[in-house]
Amino acid sequence: MRRGETRYVVTCEHGGNRVPAPLRKHFTRHAVLLSSHRGWDPGALMLAKRLAKTLAAPLHYSTTSRLVVDLNRSPHHRELFSAVTRKLDAAERNRILQLHYQPYRAAVVAAIDAQLAHGARVVHLSAHSFAPRLNGVVRNADVGFLYDPKRCREAILCDAWTRAVVAALPALRVRRNYPYRGSADGLTSALRRRYRAAQYVGIEIELNQALFDDAAHARKVLSTLCHVVAARADQSSAT
Repeated sequence: MRRGETRYVVTCEHGGNRVPAPLRKHFTRHAVLLSSHRGWDPGALMLAKRLAKTLAAPLHYSTTSRLVVDLNRSPHHRELFSAVTRKLDAAERNRILQLHYQPYRAAVVAAIDAQLAHGARVVHLSAHSFAPRLNGVVRNADVGFLYDPKRCREAILCDAWTRAVVAALPALRVRRNYPYRGSADGLTSALRRRYRAAQYVGIEIELNQALFDDAAHARKVLSTLCHVVAARADQSSAT
């Protein structure tokens, strides 16, 4: 590895809706909720695996439902636990953190630290998906790149990716910092506080879950995203 080389780490915090056996008794009446977008991010793990394979990058993912604990929330966030697990006693919530939340976060940090130790610059891609409609409002995007506008490298990279994806698939609706703000609470935001901008670039890639209604189209979008990301690694070194 050359010093200053860009290396990738890929994560997927909401890759499934599995509930660990000791907690299933609390979810017996919540099957519909678990299968909904509130239980997981359909399609996100597919994207993460494609990205990791294309980029030869380490992949860290969870298939435990976000309704157990949300790995993309900070420990102090009011939505760290769902309405189901928030009712559990403090000891059981602490066990959830110790068994699921803390090991996941530690593994991602270790993967980034390993790349930085060799003098690399890390681009962290966090794969997510969003519901086509939320609270009656239609989301008017197919792909979203979420980043912190204050971090120049992140802005430059997302701008380059947006233009390249639209050039390859003109009908695709690609937006930046939509449907969420990239600087909002999340894993990438927490890691930005840990690492300097020169070391770490954190970007969430959000896919509209409606894309996966057409399997062939979804494969084309995933292929394009992977190609664009792999072809533009050098953009992250811009200042």
